[in-house]
Amino acid sequence: MKPCTLGKPVAATLVAGRNLTQQNIVPSLPVPPLKQTCELYLSFLEPIVEAEELKQTEILVEEFLKAGGVGERLQRGLERKASNTENWLTDDYVKFEYLDRRKPVVVYSNHGMVLPHMNFRNKQEQISDTLPVEYMGGKPLCMKQYDRVLSSCRIPGPKTDTLVFHAKTSNAPKHISVVHNCQFFVLDVYNSDGTLLTVDQLYVQLERICKASPQTTTEPVGILTTQNRDVWSRTYSSLIQDETNKESLSAIERSIFTVCLDRATPQEPDEMRSSAILQILHGGGSQCNSGNRWFDKGLQFVIGEDGTCGANGSHSAADGTYNKLLTIIIITSTLQTNSKYVLTIVHFNLPVHTYRHRDMLINFSLLHRMARDLNLRVTVFEHFGKNYLKAHKMSPDAFVQMALQLAYYRMYQQCCSTFEPASLRMFKLGRVAGIHSTSKASATFVKAFDDPNIKAVNGQAIEGHLLGLRMQTGEENISMPELFTDSSFTKAFNYQISTSQVISKSSSLPCVGPETPDIYDVCYSVLSDRISLIVSRFEPPNTCKVKNAECLIEAMVDALSLPTIYS
Repeated sequence: MKPCTLGKPVAATLVAGRNLTQQNIVPSLPVPPLKQTCELYLSFLEPIVEAEELKQTEILVEEFLKAGGVGERLQRGLERKASNTENWLTDDYVKFEYLDRRKPVVVYSNHGMVLPHMNFRNKQEQISDTLPVEYMGGKPLCMKQYDRVLSSCRIPGPKTDTLVFHAKTSNAPKHISVVHNCQFFVLDVYNSDGTLLTVDQLYVQLERICKASPQTTTEPVGILTTQNRDVWSRTYSSLIQDETNKESLSAIERSIFTVCLDRATPQEPDEMRSSAILQILHGGGSQCNSGNRWFDKGLQFVIGEDGTCGANGSHSAADGTYNKLLTIIIITSTLQTNSKYVLTIVHFNLPVHTYRHRDMLINFSLLHRMARDLNLRVTVFEHFGKNYLKAHKMSPDAFVQMALQLAYYRMYQQCCSTFEPASLRMFKLGRVAGIHSTSKASATFVKAFDDPNIKAVNGQAIEGHLLGLRMQTGEENISMPELFTDSSFTKAFNYQISTSQVISKSSSLPCVGPETPDIYDVCYSVLSDRISLIVSRFEPPNTCKVKNAECLIEAMVDALSLPTIYS
């Protein structure tokens, strides 16, 4: 296997700490002006709420903005917090968006990516902080999230979860966890002299693991990580009462990442891409490979007998962008092929008597229903791509967003709240902010997406600010203002379409599932001559699986006139 550099070339010389050389000049996230956020909020509401609701919200905003009132007090609290922390939003964002959510992480939170057949650069660059600094618009981006992907795990808890990170500890892990036929193994990937295992050594060890687990276990404990988080928390607490279980779980949680060696699954020829994505996203259900996972891990690699290859990552640990980049550069390059070390693997099972078999059967049923009802379709729009749109002075991203809203309107005869994430990596520890692409006028919408100084990217997004203000009520011991319990607030941030543009030159297919049963999730990539889309939604089994994708394609074809209108 030869090393393969993907994307921008990386210098061969590794310089420790290189990816943090610009970290001290990355600014902290600013707190937007209170009045600006409130005005943008009202503007955002106008096309998606009824006139009477908007009028009521305007009254609440006016009350919230009164001099010396609750809004000013919360704003001052946020500004104090911002002056004493690197990022006033990230901890609240991760807690609210991920750790406090009680739905299963599989599909609802974790993201997946199907990979083309490729080679990989080595992981040592990330371990030694030697990845090159990334820039946007000539400004360095925060690189700290790379520390949170490897050797990370989400731990279930009552009411809220926690995250653990082991990569930078004094006793940093030197092993990966491997699961085959729902049985877990620990595999050391470093030799005693600190060098990584060679490709040949890894192959031998993985082959030994497969031979040691020829049959699927009747108690696939990995499936426990697909449970509702409160249910999983109770099961987890019961498991760790046993010392063997505690050590086994710790080995999985501390491992650099998990490798899932899957058995082949039945596939229809015309559904191979969709089937591959579903395998990465949820494992195909309780009858397939869903028990061959540990969905709490920060990063899992999935390799199937049928050629399916991809990665599943935890959104709570790091944004999907980081997992995608690390997936491209991670495993190993060919070092020395002559092995002079004795290598060992450790096989462990969690005693089944520590959780009830009935609970496992219930979870099988729930997971089967989730996998059955997730309607996912891969669509490639081949009429044109980025080159054509840019030639007509249109933002490719704006074009797709408008087509999505047009398709939704045609299906439901109403406008909807639409979300697209914007990276906040221009700021220390920044995660994402929301671009609210539903607007009063399409022209304004296009200009907003073409504007390089778009407010969300520059830390002026309304959703994060409003979340911070709402969370600050607890710090200030203030009763929840009516602004945050208003029906308009619920409508504004209960999105009907959640989107994510994936910038990629490869044929990888990233995907996340819908966060709630009533929304569409759309991942798309605008390439030079085509647009790839993955549309997913929870729908009953008798729903026509092609309807939504066909509506979207039709809307994009009809939107062909837009380049003429705006040229």
